[in-house]
Amino acid sequence: MSFLKQHFTKALAVCALLCVVVVPAQSQEQKIGFVNVPLLMDRAPQTKAAMDALEEEFAPRQREILAKQKEYQDLTEKVQRDVAVMGESERRNAEKDLRDLQREVVRLQNEYREDVNLRRNEELGNLQRSLLKEVQDYAQASGFDLVVGDGVLFASNAVNITEMVLRAVEANYQAAN
Repeated sequence: MSFLKQHFTKALAVCALLCVVVVPAQSQEQKIGFVNVPLLMDRAPQTKAAMDALEEEFAPRQREILAKQKEYQDLTEKVQRDVAVMGESERRNAEKDLRDLQREVVRLQNEYREDVNLRRNEELGNLQRSLLKEVQDYAQASGFDLVVGDGVLFASNAVNITEMVLRAVEANYQAAN
């Protein structure tokens, strides 16, 4: 559904662009711009600030994981070193402790990864909305009629043909029925 909606939006943007190009005699000169959204996201100072804040937010948990990994590594080395002198029950207990610690490390890593991804997606969504608002504000202030990127980012009323297309769609629907 999202795929169709995305292509429909792009098709409408192309139609709007064609109308701007095909009908210039009817109206004044149109001002059209393009924004490379991935580049904007990559270079925006807000992106670096958000990623730095996320790194700081999750640093304590990352340190905890590293400490558990070190604990697991140290215990593994100790068990390997002492396995020859251990009794059967002592060896079984050591192996159980290793397995438990390994499971805990894996669990901590998975939870950390999921939480980081969730927070990163939240922050990127907020950042995208913020940057879209800035593009729209800039476009309006600079007199742009249409700004495209990964779709239409801004369209002034001068190039918005939605109402005309809707009337044609309604007329075609009435004619067919």
